[in-house]
Amino acid sequence: MSNDFRAFKTTAVSTLLVLAALGGAVQAQPSFGNPSPTAGTSTSDKANAAADAAAYKEVEYVNKNKRGPALIVIPGEIKSNNASFTQRFLPNNIADFAELELSQANFPVLERTNLGPLVNEISLAYNLGDPQAARKTMQMGKLKTTKWILKFDILKAEQIAENKKGFDGRAVGGLLSIFGGGSMAGQAAGTVAGSVQTGDTTGVWLIGMRYKIMDANTTEQVAQGYKDLKMEVGATSTSVMGVSEGAKGGVGLDTMVQRLVQTLVWDIDSKYK
Repeated sequence: MSNDFRAFKTTAVSTLLVLAALGGAVQAQPSFGNPSPTAGTSTSDKANAAADAAAYKEVEYVNKNKRGPALIVIPGEIKSNNASFTQRFLPNNIADFAELELSQANFPVLERTNLGPLVNEISLAYNLGDPQAARKTMQMGKLKTTKWILKFDILKAEQIAENKKGFDGRAVGGLLSIFGGGSMAGQAAGTVAGSVQTGDTTGVWLIGMRYKIMDANTTEQVAQGYKDLKMEVGATSTSVMGVSEGAKGGVGLDTMVQRLVQTLVWDIDSKYK
């Protein structure tokens, strides 16, 4: 057997081993199908419908094809003292949503992550309305092309209404057992009625947001706008003879804030480009 043939045979075997290993690796990849054991059931359908209602939805901005002025979004203020809201949101979270939507609307956005420690200087200058500090800061690098400074403030975040109602069948079940005279039918009716438990809870939130557009060179306010949206969160539950059903849904606070930002960016895109 020649040396060339031995070399060819060795190479061929090595190639086959590599291909076999790769094939095994491909087969070992995880499946991305739905692993939920309740897939296709009524509970799954209801849960997915609630999730779809809260999922991110793109907005078709009317002037998307027209490029807007270069801008920077600085963290705004949260003026609500509602603990449920302030524990979840910080001004940076809202500014992140705003950067995303303004980019979708075709505004050149200089992201805060690229500015580093300059963000604090810029925010201070424009919050104080200090044109000298603003001009000094905006003469650096990419900042020279910036025309607008934007901020988004939460002015209102409160649960304005809550309503609850329910039914507890234990009292009715006891009466049926008494009036049934101790008969088996009366006891059975009392047991069934006593097992019935229902409850409905609905809460309504109102969240208001304002935007301010400031001239990057003078710190003067160019424009502002305000919108508020109503959010309803509800839950319902029923239990009869140990068989229970419940549902909870509505738009969450995260989705509510993002949709408010989308509404304000739509306003900016349609009016001030």
